[in-house]
Amino acid sequence: MKTIMLLMLGMSLGSIPAVSAADMPYHGNGHIMGTADQLEWGPVGSMGEGAEIAVIEGDMTEEAPFTIRLRLEDGYEIRPHVHPAYERVTVLEGTLHFAHGESYDTAATQPLPVGGFAIMSPGDPMFGYAEGETVIQLHGEGPWGIEYLDAADDPRQ
Repeated sequence: MKTIMLLMLGMSLGSIPAVSAADMPYHGNGHIMGTADQLEWGPVGSMGEGAEIAVIEGDMTEEAPFTIRLRLEDGYEIRPHVHPAYERVTVLEGTLHFAHGESYDTAATQPLPVGGFAIMSPGDPMFGYAEGETVIQLHGEGPWGIEYLDAADDPRQ
């Protein structure tokens, strides 16, 4: 039994197959495994400077599951906004200060350190900010979008 367990442990700690850019984002075609350093980061048009996105799975414009990571610079503010579907967030690095509400108020936020999570219902207003460089993983069902409560907060304007 110990030999089998060691063999299994050795297999899980061995080299992880490389994920090529062609394999990501994942669209349900077999298995995919990777490491954080293999993610390709780019700008987030709906969030503006100081935020980057890496799409792990799916197409956020389609009615299908998606998984993304957002990397936020220290002090990055997420202004009050809503989404059309459930938002499920897990903090992977840094601290996300997050709250429910229509007005940006740092005192109303709850710190979510590494391992912290939040689930927000469709149409529920939310806001927050990053303490230290913060990476969050967000997953849900598309089609996805963001609507800022104050149009002046929307970098697409």
